[in-house]
Amino acid sequence: MEPVYAPVIGIARSVFRAQGLRFTIIGEDNIPREGGAVMAINHLSYFDFTYAGLAARKNKRYVRFMAKKSIFEHPVAGRLMRGMKHIPVDRASGASSYRDALAALKAGEIVGVFPEATMSRSFELKPFKSGAARMARDAGVPLLPTTLWGAQRVWTKDAPKHRGRSGIPVFIEVGEPIWIPKGGDVEAASEQLRIAMTTQLHRQQQAYPTLSGDDLRYLPARLGGTAPTPEAAAELDHRDMTRSKDQFNS
Repeated sequence: MEPVYAPVIGIARSVFRAQGLRFTIIGEDNIPREGGAVMAINHLSYFDFTYAGLAARKNKRYVRFMAKKSIFEHPVAGRLMRGMKHIPVDRASGASSYRDALAALKAGEIVGVFPEATMSRSFELKPFKSGAARMARDAGVPLLPTTLWGAQRVWTKDAPKHRGRSGIPVFIEVGEPIWIPKGGDVEAASEQLRIAMTTQLHRQQQAYPTLSGDDLRYLPARLGGTAPTPEAAAELDHRDMTRSKDQFNS
């Protein structure tokens, strides 16, 4: 029974219908019908976790996402996050978060992870952290390469929001599971994951309706868009981190 998660999904789907979002989901059968798995997802927008979770609905699975601890401290959002059994991530105590995620995987849950850690302003894949691959290896579960495209047009960093009725297409793809043997090289597995996700993402970008005018803001510079290059995006990310540290120390 999912007394919190199930109705939240129902509400979210109603919102998506009101927005006119058009979802194309590929690879739903790559999500196991039972048992644990790590869903590794690229990070384009503030709604990525809600969109990626839709891919698990066909097999009647729920995804437990790893999310910043601060969200769990919110009086309303925190209750919902705990009710949906998502996993708080305390960057000052990463070992505890890792243990919680590992326990969920061994209990047969699907855990959602963003290996880039933070949102990509360039809409290209950022360098990956190895945590997703490490969790999959240590729990003995598959690693699921999952990519989104189009989500950035709804709500992302430094760009206009389109949270009303927009009819925006959102592509979701779950690739073939990657199995990492016991004692396997997590760095090599992370690179394998990155290659798989890059291939999927480029395929989605090719199939996506052509963007023009102001919508070029949501397209990578590599494809002729006006999004920041990966280098410029990295500078903006660094500026954000520096500002956050200054505020913390002030």
